[in-house]
Amino acid sequence: MGSVISTELAAKLHDAGLVWNPADGDQFRIAAPDLASDVFTVSTMTIEAHEFPTGTILGFNGTTEWALDSVAIEDALWLPREDQLRALLRSSFRALRRTNGAYEVEVELLGRSRVFADPEPADAYGRALLALIELSR
Repeated sequence: MGSVISTELAAKLHDAGLVWNPADGDQFRIAAPDLASDVFTVSTMTIEAHEFPTGTILGFNGTTEWALDSVAIEDALWLPREDQLRALLRSSFRALRRTNGAYEVEVELLGRSRVFADPEPADAYGRALLALIELSR
């Protein structure tokens, strides 16, 4: 598994309409002041996604020391990994390069090659995905 994107970029992707279908290994934050610095990982052993007609709930299994039993997916911020971001870019993805201390993700958007750079590869992928989502609106 690769690194996850920054919380700031994850929030921008969420606001742009990126949809999360929780799976084992996914990391997320919860929108609550006392949990703002914590990163959680979906796992059938501890945190499990439960699908209901009203939406997805992330259930905290066996965490009796917590006051938190579950959280609605709307209150969670997904922090996608590099591999997930690359998969979401689908056929627009062209290359990942490391140059001068930064990672560059090259994608093809509307028939033109565009490059998104960042010191973190996951954030370079995230910036490219954000551009793709914004173009598809």
